[in-house]
Amino acid sequence: MIVMRIAVTGSSGLIGTALTTSLLRDGHEVIRLVRRDPRSGPRPDGSTEARWDPRRQWVDLAALDGVEAIAHLAGAGVGDRRWSEAYKREIRDSRVLGTCAIAEAAAALEPRPRVLASGSAIGYYGDTGDRPVDETHPPGEGFLAQVCQDWEEATRPAEEAGVRTVHLRTGLVVSRSGGAWGRLFPIFRAGLGGRLGSGRQFWSYISMADEIAAIRHVMFSAELHGPVNLTAPEPVTNREVTAAMGEVLRRPTLLAVPAPALRLALGDFADDVLGSQRVRPRALLESGFRFRHTDVRDAIRAALADG
Repeated sequence: MIVMRIAVTGSSGLIGTALTTSLLRDGHEVIRLVRRDPRSGPRPDGSTEARWDPRRQWVDLAALDGVEAIAHLAGAGVGDRRWSEAYKREIRDSRVLGTCAIAEAAAALEPRPRVLASGSAIGYYGDTGDRPVDETHPPGEGFLAQVCQDWEEATRPAEEAGVRTVHLRTGLVVSRSGGAWGRLFPIFRAGLGGRLGSGRQFWSYISMADEIAAIRHVMFSAELHGPVNLTAPEPVTNREVTAAMGEVLRRPTLLAVPAPALRLALGDFADDVLGSQRVRPRALLESGFRFRHTDVRDAIRAALADG
């Protein structure tokens, strides 16, 4: 295995924490990009810190000297708050401005990084209904679809400078520690879980172990570039997710959350929760990536085992 010097944004987030831990465990040198004053010297885990300011479009280039790969994962949580117009602007700006800053930094470094693995999401495809889609399909409609398009477009400076750029179109990560799925576990454990709306909408999920392995695969596979869907091979419906959660946690799943109640609680975000995204990871599979968790029950059990 080749040891690399890797910069990571969003290293304290759900995916960033797991990725950084995985990279450090295998001996890679990790630089965490932080918005505050960086600490001097290595952290207890051996990583170091460098300063960036996404809103000011500024990155400490000197601290990134010799970086061979960048994993750009920073962005405001989509499901963290009810969607007001102000928070929708925060969702977009945190992604687009930050990506512009990172892409311009990657283009300015000399030598340039080999790869920029930049966050995106399956929201790119909009509501696909029962129709399966992969990386060859065009963008959909709606707020998140437009955000994802702008997000991916913001990497252009790096691409034009010759940096291999990959858009990590991540699905619903099965984790107890955060994200949309993290909110489901306590509800289902309390016996209050149930389908959302009709339950017929498709959820394109991925286990945390497969998410991290896929990001690493993308970074170290020179042939991959452009959009890559990070989802398990076969999406499942929300009704199937509900049954799987009840089975694994041994809890009843008799309750259901009607669509009007979701819209009242979540605002515009409810349309995305109730929408259907049947996304398949064509690029990953064709590149030889092997998933550990191809059944949603196994993904749920893995999340429980990870604590």
